[in-house]
Amino acid sequence: MNEQNHIAIVTDDPGWHGKRLTESLQTRGFHATVVSLSNCAYHLDNSGSVLEIPGFFPCLPDGVFVRGIPGGTLEQVVFYLNVLHGLEQSGVKVYNNGRVIERTVDKALTSLILQQAGLPVPPTWILADREHALQVARQQLQSGHALVFKPLFGSQGEGLQLVRDADALHTVNDNQGIYYFQHFLTTGNSGHFDWRVFVIDGKAIAAARRSGTDWLNNVAQGGRCEAAFLDKNLSSLAERSVQLLDMDYGGVDIISDAEGRLYVLEVNSVPAWKGLQQVCEVSLADLLIEDFIGKISNKNSVRQAAV
Repeated sequence: MNEQNHIAIVTDDPGWHGKRLTESLQTRGFHATVVSLSNCAYHLDNSGSVLEIPGFFPCLPDGVFVRGIPGGTLEQVVFYLNVLHGLEQSGVKVYNNGRVIERTVDKALTSLILQQAGLPVPPTWILADREHALQVARQQLQSGHALVFKPLFGSQGEGLQLVRDADALHTVNDNQGIYYFQHFLTTGNSGHFDWRVFVIDGKAIAAARRSGTDWLNNVAQGGRCEAAFLDKNLSSLAERSVQLLDMDYGGVDIISDAEGRLYVLEVNSVPAWKGLQQVCEVSLADLLIEDFIGKISNKNSVRQAAV
């Protein structure tokens, strides 16, 4: 093994995605080690600041591909993100980096950034007080708008609740004391569906039309994927979303209302692509790794030039 080609894949569950990334790295002469951020550590003493990454200590990885952040308390999650920040400050390419994860794991911050930049997002409310939240929700329901309540931190459609009338508001979970909800957009006579658009290095690469047996379209919740044509509107909206969040790559979830207007539902910084890959002719893992390795090389070139 070339010690200069050693990559960390950050995840607690490598699974299908980790296997594809590892295989793609191996074909390019790189060795991959799966790392959980919960096993990392800082050493801050008279000898200086040292990051301990399992499988790499005392050296650091040549690059870090982030596939998942462990859950935990606020303190634990901040520590995990600080490990990513520390790696980047030490000159290691982190793909996507800690700042990107912070912006996208928090749905409220993502929605705020997109909306303030003029990108279309469904009407959204984020509140901490339950009575205030339910009052606002009741007003929207009485105005004829069904609502989707979402966990502020969450993925793959887990914990989402669709509320169609005020009598059902008592079933709404508190989601750790924060209420994040949006208008439920219907896509007209074509049934309920959305698009997952995959963006790498600022360019929309592939898209899938996702539809579920009910209102949830996530593949993890039983939704199915069909290949979708990447027209200019889908591509530009997804690319602009990823650009605003300064992401290396991302999965952008886009929905259309009954009048055909597009809205960004979510932007995922550690997106799954198994369902998309099934309807996509190119290897997404290969495209990701090619971009990742290219950015490692660019970062190393800049660092060497500075020396």
